[in-house]
Amino acid sequence: MTVHLIRKDTIELYSIQNAQSRDAFEEWMSKLKIAEWETSSDMKSTFPSVDLLGNGSSRAVFDIGGNKYRLIGKYAFGEKQVHLFICWIGSHSEYDKLCKMNDHPCFFSSQK
Repeated sequence: MTVHLIRKDTIELYSIQNAQSRDAFEEWMSKLKIAEWETSSDMKSTFPSVDLLGNGSSRAVFDIGGNKYRLIGKYAFGEKQVHLFICWIGSHSEYDKLCKMNDHPCFFSSQK
C-alpha cells in the first residue's frame, strides 16, 4: 500500500526554520513517495534504521539525514493506504532530551 503523509506541512515548516535539514527531509520524503508497505515491518525495507515502538503504539521513530534528525510518526494501515501522521520532528540531541523528559504524549502514551 502507498503511504499518505499527514501533516507534511510540519516537515516543510521545520525545513524552513532549519535550512540545513532541507535536503535530508526531501530525500526522506522522496523515499516515502515510492514506499509500499503491507505491514509495519515493511517500513524497514524503506528505512532500515526506523525504530518501531512497542506495546501496540503504532508509532515509529525515523532517523533522518545520517541520524542528525529524528521524526516520530504514528501510522495506521487502512484498506487502500497507510496513513503516517507526523507527531514530532527535531534534532537528534532534542530527541535525546525528549526521551529523558519521558512525557511527550505522542511518543510515550499508548492512548494517542
